[in-house]
Amino acid sequence: MKINFTAAIAAAAMMAASTTALFAQELRLSHQWSDSDVRHQVAKIVADEVAAADVGLEIRIFPTQSLFKAREQYTPLSRGQLDMTVLPLSYAGGQQPAYNLTLMPGLVKNHDHAARLNESPFMEAIEAKMAEDDVMVLVHGYLAGGFAGKDECITGPEDMSGKQTRAAGKAFEQMLAGAGASIASMSSSEIYNAMQTGVLDAANTSSSSFVSYRIYEQVACYTPAGEYALWFMYQPLLMNKSTFDDLSPEQQQALLDGAAKAEAFYLEEAKKEDAASREVFEQAGVEIAEMTEADFNAWRALAQETSYKAFVEETPGGQELLDLALSVD
Repeated sequence: MKINFTAAIAAAAMMAASTTALFAQELRLSHQWSDSDVRHQVAKIVADEVAAADVGLEIRIFPTQSLFKAREQYTPLSRGQLDMTVLPLSYAGGQQPAYNLTLMPGLVKNHDHAARLNESPFMEAIEAKMAEDDVMVLVHGYLAGGFAGKDECITGPEDMSGKQTRAAGKAFEQMLAGAGASIASMSSSEIYNAMQTGVLDAANTSSSSFVSYRIYEQVACYTPAGEYALWFMYQPLLMNKSTFDDLSPEQQQALLDGAAKAEAFYLEEAKKEDAASREVFEQAGVEIAEMTEADFNAWRALAQETSYKAFVEETPGGQELLDLALSVD
Protein backbone atom coordinates (compact mmCIF):
# COMPACT_ATOMS: atom_id res chain seq x y z
CA MET A 1 0.00 0.00 0.00
CA LYS A 2 1.44 3.36 -1.05
CA ILE A 3 1.22 6.13 1.54
CA ASN A 4 0.93 9.77 0.44
CA PHE A 5 3.10 11.36 3.12
CA THR A 6 2.41 14.91 1.90
CA ALA A 7 -1.32 14.41 2.24
CA ALA A 8 -0.87 12.75 5.62
CA ILE A 9 1.21 15.64 6.94
CA ALA A 10 -1.33 18.17 5.66
CA ALA A 11 -4.17 16.24 7.28
CA ALA A 12 -2.29 16.08 10.56
CA ALA A 13 -1.66 19.82 10.44
CA MET A 14 -5.34 20.52 9.76
CA MET A 15 -6.33 18.27 12.65
CA ALA A 16 -3.90 20.03 14.97
CA ALA A 17 -5.24 23.42 13.92
CA SER A 18 -8.85 22.36 14.42
CA THR A 19 -7.96 20.87 17.80
CA THR A 20 -6.30 24.15 18.83
CA ALA A 21 -9.40 26.09 17.77
CA LEU A 22 -11.67 23.62 19.52
CA PHE A 23 -9.79 23.91 22.80
CA ALA A 24 -8.92 27.62 22.60
CA GLN A 25 -9.15 29.39 25.94
CA GLU A 26 -12.05 31.84 26.03
CA LEU A 27 -11.95 35.21 27.76
CA ARG A 28 -15.19 37.04 28.50
CA LEU A 29 -15.31 40.80 27.87
CA SER A 30 -18.29 42.83 29.08
CA HIS A 31 -19.37 46.41 28.34
CA GLN A 32 -22.50 48.55 28.35
CA TRP A 33 -22.61 49.90 24.77
CA SER A 34 -24.00 48.79 21.41
CA ASP A 35 -21.82 47.21 18.76
CA SER A 36 -21.74 50.52 16.82
CA ASP A 37 -20.06 52.39 19.70
CA VAL A 38 -16.35 53.28 19.54
CA ARG A 39 -15.74 51.43 22.81
CA HIS A 40 -17.12 48.22 21.32
CA GLN A 41 -14.91 48.77 18.28
CA VAL A 42 -11.89 49.09 20.58
CA ALA A 43 -12.76 45.77 22.22
CA LYS A 44 -13.32 44.14 18.83
CA ILE A 45 -9.92 45.23 17.54
CA VAL A 46 -8.26 43.45 20.46
CA ALA A 47 -10.44 40.36 19.97
CA ASP A 48 -9.78 40.24 16.22
CA GLU A 49 -6.02 40.69 16.62
CA VAL A 50 -5.87 37.93 19.23
CA ALA A 51 -7.87 35.60 16.98
CA ALA A 52 -5.59 36.37 14.02
CA ALA A 53 -2.51 35.59 16.12
CA ASP A 54 -3.72 31.97 16.43
CA VAL A 55 -2.36 31.43 19.94
CA GLY A 56 -5.22 29.33 21.33
CA LEU A 57 -7.06 32.30 22.80
CA GLU A 58 -10.46 33.77 21.99
CA ILE A 59 -12.25 36.84 23.36
CA ARG A 60 -16.03 36.70 23.53
CA ILE A 61 -17.62 40.14 23.78
CA PHE A 62 -20.88 40.71 25.69
CA PRO A 63 -22.19 44.22 24.72
CA THR A 64 -25.22 46.21 25.95
CA GLN A 65 -24.96 45.06 29.59
CA SER A 66 -25.85 41.53 28.51
CA LEU A 67 -23.48 39.94 31.05
CA PHE A 68 -23.19 42.53 33.85
CA LYS A 69 -24.88 45.86 34.50
CA ALA A 70 -22.79 48.92 33.62
CA ARG A 71 -21.82 49.89 37.15
CA GLU A 72 -21.47 46.31 38.39
CA GLN A 73 -18.52 45.21 36.25
CA TYR A 74 -15.51 46.25 38.32
CA THR A 75 -16.08 43.94 41.28
CA PRO A 76 -16.45 40.71 39.25
CA LEU A 77 -13.44 41.81 37.21
CA SER A 78 -11.35 42.21 40.35
CA ARG A 79 -12.49 38.79 41.60
CA GLY A 80 -11.69 36.99 38.35
CA GLN A 81 -15.37 36.29 37.63
CA LEU A 82 -15.00 38.51 34.54
CA ASP A 83 -11.87 38.60 32.40
CA MET A 84 -12.11 41.97 30.64
CA THR A 85 -14.27 45.08 30.47
CA VAL A 86 -14.40 48.52 28.86
CA LEU A 87 -15.41 50.71 31.77
CA PRO A 88 -15.58 54.39 32.77
CA LEU A 89 -13.17 54.02 35.68
CA SER A 90 -14.99 56.58 37.81
CA TYR A 91 -17.84 54.03 38.07
CA ALA A 92 -15.55 52.24 40.54
CA GLY A 93 -14.87 55.37 42.58
CA GLY A 94 -16.74 53.83 45.48
CA GLN A 95 -14.21 50.98 45.69
CA GLN A 96 -11.18 53.17 44.96
CA PRO A 97 -11.82 56.90 45.61
CA ALA A 98 -8.66 57.75 43.64
CA TYR A 99 -10.55 56.78 40.48
CA ASN A 100 -12.77 59.84 40.85
CA LEU A 101 -9.84 61.86 39.51
CA THR A 102 -10.45 60.27 36.10
CA LEU A 103 -13.65 62.32 35.76
CA MET A 104 -12.55 65.65 37.21
CA PRO A 105 -13.11 69.06 35.57
CA GLY A 106 -10.05 70.79 34.18
CA LEU A 107 -7.53 67.98 34.70
CA VAL A 108 -7.45 67.24 30.96
CA LYS A 109 -7.27 70.06 28.41
CA ASN A 110 -7.55 68.12 25.14
CA HIS A 111 -6.97 64.65 23.69
CA ASP A 112 -3.23 65.07 23.20
CA HIS A 113 -2.94 66.15 26.84
CA ALA A 114 -4.96 63.05 27.79
CA ALA A 115 -2.46 60.87 25.91
CA ARG A 116 0.39 62.45 27.89
CA LEU A 117 -1.47 61.80 31.14
CA ASN A 118 -1.74 58.13 30.17
CA GLU A 119 2.06 57.91 30.04
CA SER A 120 2.68 59.88 33.24
CA PRO A 121 3.45 59.12 36.91
CA PHE A 122 -0.18 60.06 37.58
CA MET A 123 -1.43 57.09 35.56
CA GLU A 124 1.22 54.88 37.15
CA ALA A 125 -0.27 55.79 40.53
CA ILE A 126 -3.79 54.99 39.30
CA GLU A 127 -2.59 51.67 37.89
CA ALA A 128 -0.98 50.88 41.25
CA LYS A 129 -4.45 51.28 42.80
CA MET A 130 -5.85 48.90 40.19
CA ALA A 131 -3.16 46.34 40.97
CA GLU A 132 -4.40 46.28 44.58
CA ASP A 133 -7.66 44.94 43.12
CA ASP A 134 -5.93 42.50 40.72
CA VAL A 135 -6.83 44.71 37.75
CA MET A 136 -4.63 46.03 34.93
CA VAL A 137 -5.03 48.33 31.91
CA LEU A 138 -4.79 46.96 28.39
CA VAL A 139 -6.04 50.00 26.45
CA HIS A 140 -5.98 53.60 27.69
CA GLY A 141 -8.62 55.98 26.41
CA TYR A 142 -10.42 59.22 27.22
CA LEU A 143 -13.62 60.53 25.65
CA ALA A 144 -14.51 64.24 25.77
CA GLY A 145 -17.63 66.35 26.06
CA GLY A 146 -18.86 69.93 26.10
CA PHE A 147 -21.67 72.28 27.07
CA ALA A 148 -24.96 73.24 25.48
CA GLY A 149 -27.17 76.20 26.38
CA LYS A 150 -30.89 76.38 25.65
CA ASP A 151 -30.81 80.15 25.10
CA GLU A 152 -27.20 81.26 25.62
CA CYS A 153 -23.64 80.04 25.09
CA ILE A 154 -21.69 78.46 27.95
CA THR A 155 -17.94 79.06 27.85
CA GLY A 156 -16.84 80.46 31.23
CA PRO A 157 -18.04 80.17 34.85
CA GLU A 158 -19.91 83.47 34.67
CA ASP A 159 -22.23 81.96 32.04
CA MET A 160 -23.67 79.45 34.51
CA SER A 161 -24.97 81.83 37.17
CA GLY A 162 -28.69 81.32 37.84
CA LYS A 163 -29.05 78.49 35.33
CA GLN A 164 -30.58 75.09 35.96
CA THR A 165 -28.09 72.60 34.57
CA ARG A 166 -27.32 68.91 34.26
CA ALA A 167 -23.71 67.92 34.87
CA ALA A 168 -21.88 64.70 34.04
CA GLY A 169 -20.52 63.51 37.36
CA LYS A 170 -20.37 64.59 41.01
CA ALA A 171 -17.22 66.68 40.61
CA PHE A 172 -18.80 68.67 37.78
CA GLU A 173 -21.92 69.24 39.85
CA GLN A 174 -19.75 70.63 42.66
CA MET A 175 -17.92 72.99 40.30
CA LEU A 176 -21.04 74.22 38.48
CA ALA A 177 -22.82 74.81 41.78
CA GLY A 178 -19.79 76.92 42.73
CA ALA A 179 -20.42 78.96 39.57
CA GLY A 180 -23.95 79.73 40.78
CA ALA A 181 -25.88 77.08 38.88
CA SER A 182 -28.70 74.94 40.25
CA ILE A 183 -28.10 71.24 39.64
CA ALA A 184 -30.66 68.82 38.23
CA SER A 185 -29.30 65.27 38.36
CA MET A 186 -30.40 63.01 35.52
CA SER A 187 -29.03 60.64 32.90
CA SER A 188 -27.98 61.87 29.45
CA SER A 189 -31.05 60.22 27.95
CA GLU A 190 -33.29 62.61 29.95
CA ILE A 191 -31.65 65.85 28.79
CA TYR A 192 -33.79 66.26 25.66
CA ASN A 193 -37.14 66.18 27.49
CA ALA A 194 -35.80 68.34 30.32
CA MET A 195 -34.70 70.98 27.80
CA GLN A 196 -37.99 70.70 25.92
CA THR A 197 -40.10 71.21 29.06
CA GLY A 198 -37.98 74.04 30.46
CA VAL A 199 -36.51 72.04 33.33
CA LEU A 200 -32.96 72.63 32.05
CA ASP A 201 -31.22 75.77 30.79
CA ALA A 202 -27.91 74.04 30.12
CA ALA A 203 -26.30 70.62 30.01
CA ASN A 204 -22.88 69.02 30.14
CA THR A 205 -22.27 65.56 28.67
CA SER A 206 -20.15 63.65 26.17
CA SER A 207 -19.85 64.58 22.49
CA SER A 208 -21.44 61.31 21.41
CA SER A 209 -24.38 61.70 23.81
CA PHE A 210 -25.08 65.23 22.55
CA VAL A 211 -25.51 63.74 19.07
CA SER A 212 -27.18 60.42 19.83
CA TYR A 213 -29.83 62.09 22.02
CA ARG A 214 -30.41 64.87 19.41
CA ILE A 215 -29.81 67.69 21.89
CA TYR A 216 -29.18 69.97 18.88
CA GLU A 217 -32.97 70.14 18.45
CA GLN A 218 -33.39 71.89 21.82
CA VAL A 219 -30.47 74.34 22.20
CA ALA A 220 -29.32 77.66 20.79
CA CYS A 221 -25.61 77.26 21.42
CA TYR A 222 -23.08 74.41 21.66
CA THR A 223 -19.55 74.53 23.08
CA PRO A 224 -17.85 71.39 21.74
CA ALA A 225 -14.60 69.88 22.93
CA GLY A 226 -11.81 71.47 20.91
CA GLU A 227 -8.40 72.87 21.75
CA TYR A 228 -9.76 73.28 25.28
CA ALA A 229 -12.48 71.29 27.01
CA LEU A 230 -13.46 70.59 30.62
CA TRP A 231 -15.16 67.21 30.39
CA PHE A 232 -12.89 64.23 29.84
CA MET A 233 -13.75 60.76 31.11
CA TYR A 234 -11.19 57.95 31.30
CA GLN A 235 -12.75 54.78 29.83
CA PRO A 236 -10.07 52.08 29.49
CA LEU A 237 -10.19 48.44 28.50
CA LEU A 238 -9.30 46.60 31.71
CA MET A 239 -8.30 43.00 32.42
CA ASN A 240 -8.04 40.82 35.48
CA LYS A 241 -4.31 40.76 36.19
CA SER A 242 -4.12 37.16 37.41
CA THR A 243 -5.89 36.00 34.27
CA PHE A 244 -3.32 37.84 32.15
CA ASP A 245 -0.40 36.49 34.20
CA ASP A 246 -1.66 32.92 33.74
CA LEU A 247 -1.58 33.16 29.94
CA SER A 248 1.34 31.92 27.87
CA PRO A 249 3.95 34.48 26.71
CA GLU A 250 2.57 34.16 23.16
CA GLN A 251 -0.98 34.82 24.32
CA GLN A 252 0.12 37.79 26.42
CA GLN A 253 1.99 39.27 23.47
CA ALA A 254 -1.02 38.84 21.19
CA LEU A 255 -3.13 40.76 23.69
CA LEU A 256 -0.54 43.53 24.03
CA ASP A 257 -0.15 43.84 20.26
CA GLY A 258 -3.91 44.07 19.81
CA ALA A 259 -4.13 46.60 22.64
CA ALA A 260 -1.51 48.85 21.04
CA LYS A 261 -3.45 48.89 17.77
CA ALA A 262 -6.73 49.54 19.60
CA GLU A 263 -5.28 52.39 21.67
CA ALA A 264 -4.09 54.29 18.58
CA PHE A 265 -7.54 53.82 17.02
CA TYR A 266 -9.27 54.98 20.22
CA LEU A 267 -7.37 58.27 20.32
CA GLU A 268 -8.10 59.13 16.70
CA GLU A 269 -11.76 58.14 16.92
CA ALA A 270 -12.24 60.18 20.10
CA LYS A 271 -11.03 63.27 18.24
CA LYS A 272 -13.33 62.44 15.33
CA GLU A 273 -16.37 62.19 17.64
CA ASP A 274 -15.79 65.74 18.86
CA ALA A 275 -15.43 67.07 15.32
CA ALA A 276 -18.50 65.13 14.18
CA SER A 277 -20.64 66.56 16.98
CA ARG A 278 -19.62 70.10 16.02
CA GLU A 279 -20.65 69.42 12.43
CA VAL A 280 -24.03 67.98 13.42
CA PHE A 281 -24.88 71.02 15.56
CA GLU A 282 -23.71 73.43 12.85
CA GLN A 283 -25.90 71.70 10.27
CA ALA A 284 -28.84 72.03 12.67
CA GLY A 285 -28.32 75.79 12.78
CA VAL A 286 -26.98 75.87 16.35
CA GLU A 287 -24.42 78.56 17.21
CA ILE A 288 -20.96 77.14 17.96
CA ALA A 289 -18.95 78.68 20.81
CA GLU A 290 -15.27 78.09 21.58
CA MET A 291 -13.75 77.62 25.00
CA THR A 292 -10.58 79.73 25.24
CA GLU A 293 -7.50 79.15 27.37
CA ALA A 294 -8.71 81.96 29.66
CA ASP A 295 -12.09 80.23 30.03
CA PHE A 296 -10.37 76.93 30.81
CA ASN A 297 -8.13 78.50 33.43
CA ALA A 298 -11.11 80.23 35.07
CA TRP A 299 -12.93 76.88 35.31
CA ARG A 300 -9.84 75.20 36.74
CA ALA A 301 -9.48 77.95 39.37
CA LEU A 302 -13.11 77.38 40.36
CA ALA A 303 -12.56 73.62 40.44
CA GLN A 304 -9.64 74.14 42.83
CA GLU A 305 -12.05 75.76 45.29
CA THR A 306 -14.85 73.22 44.85
CA SER A 307 -14.42 69.75 43.35
CA TYR A 308 -10.62 69.49 43.84
CA LYS A 309 -10.99 70.58 47.45
CA ALA A 310 -13.73 68.02 48.09
CA PHE A 311 -11.67 65.26 46.46
CA VAL A 312 -8.62 65.99 48.62
CA GLU A 313 -10.74 66.07 51.80
CA GLU A 314 -12.46 62.76 50.98
CA THR A 315 -9.53 60.77 49.54
CA PRO A 316 -6.50 59.40 51.41
CA GLY A 317 -3.43 60.65 49.55
CA GLY A 318 -5.70 62.77 47.39
CA GLN A 319 -3.48 65.86 47.31
CA GLU A 320 -0.49 63.87 46.06
CA LEU A 321 -2.56 62.28 43.30
CA LEU A 322 -4.05 65.64 42.31
CA ASP A 323 -0.60 67.23 42.17
CA LEU A 324 0.64 64.39 39.92
CA ALA A 325 -2.23 65.01 37.52
CA LEU A 326 -1.80 68.79 37.50
CA SER A 327 1.95 68.45 36.88
CA VAL A 328 1.40 67.04 33.39
CA ASP A 329 1.60 69.85 30.81
